[in-house]
Amino acid sequence: MTTTPNAPPSRRSPCTVIRNAHVLTLDDADREWPQADIVLRDGRIEALGPGVARGDLGPVQREVDGSGLLAMPGLVNAHFHSPGNLMKGFLPGHPLEVFMLHEVPPLADAGDGGRLVYLRTLLGAMEMLRRGVTAVQDDAYHVPVATEENLDAIMRAYRDAGLRATVAIDQPNVVEHDKLPFLRELLPPQALQAMEAAPRQGSDELLQLYAHLVERWHGSSNGRLRAAVSCSALQRVTPDYAQALSALSRARDLPFYVHVLETRLQRVLGDVKYGHSLVRELHARGLLDERMMIIHAIWVDDEDIALMGRAGCTVAHNPVCNLRLGSGVMPWRALHDAGVPVCLGSDEMNTDDSVNLWFVAKTAALIHSLATPDDARWAQPAEVLRALTRGGARAMRQGHELGMLAPGALADLILLDLDTVAFFPLHDLRRQLVHCEDGQSLRMSFVDGELVYDHGRLTTVDERAVKAEIREHLGRVKAQLAQGAHEAARLEPYYRAMLARSLEHPVKMRRHLYGD
Repeated sequence: MTTTPNAPPSRRSPCTVIRNAHVLTLDDADREWPQADIVLRDGRIEALGPGVARGDLGPVQREVDGSGLLAMPGLVNAHFHSPGNLMKGFLPGHPLEVFMLHEVPPLADAGDGGRLVYLRTLLGAMEMLRRGVTAVQDDAYHVPVATEENLDAIMRAYRDAGLRATVAIDQPNVVEHDKLPFLRELLPPQALQAMEAAPRQGSDELLQLYAHLVERWHGSSNGRLRAAVSCSALQRVTPDYAQALSALSRARDLPFYVHVLETRLQRVLGDVKYGHSLVRELHARGLLDERMMIIHAIWVDDEDIALMGRAGCTVAHNPVCNLRLGSGVMPWRALHDAGVPVCLGSDEMNTDDSVNLWFVAKTAALIHSLATPDDARWAQPAEVLRALTRGGARAMRQGHELGMLAPGALADLILLDLDTVAFFPLHDLRRQLVHCEDGQSLRMSFVDGELVYDHGRLTTVDERAVKAEIREHLGRVKAQLAQGAHEAARLEPYYRAMLARSLEHPVKMRRHLYGD
């Protein structure tokens, strides 16, 4: 299969040619060729299929011998928080509400400057590129407040790394004790006063930051950098701000990220605050639509799932994070049965402790076998691979051009060595990609047609220099983390009491191996 060039060969841009690779397209027809060629030009796939690289291709910038290599779409990390990039291994496992108390200190009055924000974002981008991730959705939170300087630092880092990135501003704008059930009545007056006095940005200020993000960065770097919107979670923002974000999402066709029913406590919150689930509240406000990516969706019931299916929204599944925080097991098969597209994310480096989407995929393929004794309803390798690629592309609003290999699609692809332990002996390619591959077979990665990873080396970034500069900041970073941990320890007993009280409130589902 090939396409017709728009210009004569002498006037065409230089191309990259990959010859004789084993090609797994993951396109609508799920085509696979034991031996085929791929031509990349101007950031897109110009042609692919057996023998398409014969004849006059015009100027050739790079030729790759694909013999013994698998060409497939690059992985899409559908949910990530880059501000956690320097917290790998920092925190033990805690329930989410206690974990966030340490991760995003509610009383913090100072954050990282632009240079450190740039470096920490670059660090995560480097790890993703080394694992075959070619695109990421970064729901970037800011402690204590978001600034243009830090937004620009995040976007510059992704620009310089060569990663495809869609970035949102994850910034709650209500006081901490209003985001959680029972907490206000449990906290002592001094803590309540401190939370009221903590830095907090209004809707107008945050929308001005979105205007900056969209106007300066959306569609830049040949469309590789894009904007999304995020309210973090519905209970964490004011109603007017959530409505304004939805309007912006619709006006510019931007993804809308919302954390929904990640924990049992959030199910209880919906009951006591709204009288129904958070999914029902999104629907009641007219916010639930095809641009929305619901993150986690663990404590959803049948009615929630039906609403999500009818709205056309996507669910971002983060199985490693969910296990790390004891949040529960998402109802994978029920979502698929309702036609809800699922994508896969690593979440951040202090909950997954890596950005290895291969491990995320394997976990997703395994954990759902605990949901039913009917093995036909367990997660299957082909659908896990789709979630790992096409699902994330759909959530990015680029499902028609990303996450697959096809003429006209964006040229984001990876080459894996089929002679590694993951594939020897080779019995079932899709099964071994999900259950055996861990990223060690990666040999080359292309993003937007540009070679960004080449046999162990990133071509866009001086990794040693980046790490050396980060080391210069680590003393201050660790001191800041220690201070945050000290403040969190004083509040933690009240959060633990809140969790205990929520367990007294019955919910009509079970997502753990224990309890109701």
